[in-house]
Amino acid sequence: MPRPRCSVFIATSLDGFIARRDGRIDWLGVVERQGEDYGFKGFFDSVDTIVMGRKTYETALAFEAWPFAGKRCVVLTHSQRPSRNGEEFYRGELKSLVERLLGEGAEHVYVDGGSVLSQFLALGLIDDLTVAVIPVLLGEGVRITQGLGRDIRLRFTRSRSFDSGLVQLEYAVVPPSAEAAS
Repeated sequence: MPRPRCSVFIATSLDGFIARRDGRIDWLGVVERQGEDYGFKGFFDSVDTIVMGRKTYETALAFEAWPFAGKRCVVLTHSQRPSRNGEEFYRGELKSLVERLLGEGAEHVYVDGGSVLSQFLALGLIDDLTVAVIPVLLGEGVRITQGLGRDIRLRFTRSRSFDSGLVQLEYAVVPPSAEAAS
């Protein structure tokens, strides 16, 4: 099935957490450097649509400015709520959503949030991941993935390290059909 490219750009602690247990991401500040965005702007400029979960959405709402301005945003949630920044809310099958996005002109989708990332991965809907490993151990929190139900093979494509201690890893997801052939 043709579909838009679906990508992940996410940060994790060295021990695999994307947020504290209460959802806070304050620990990301250990790598903040004036003028350094670790390639996020280039990535963000390449996407036309963002699909995120409710918890990621609520975190974004707390920022001083809406971080997804100028992009189509779809929030996966079980409850409807009023749109505050032009975002839309979706409840339903993810494959149907991705098909609909393609039909509506989406070419490159940014998938954000641990639960959503896990759901997209489990369904074979992620094409590539950029994972920034932050030099901190949290010990507990929200894992980068949960309940995938199967192994998902990745093909390493690139790594970069930065003076802040952040290490960025890039992978392509090996499609299940390619796994069977190898």
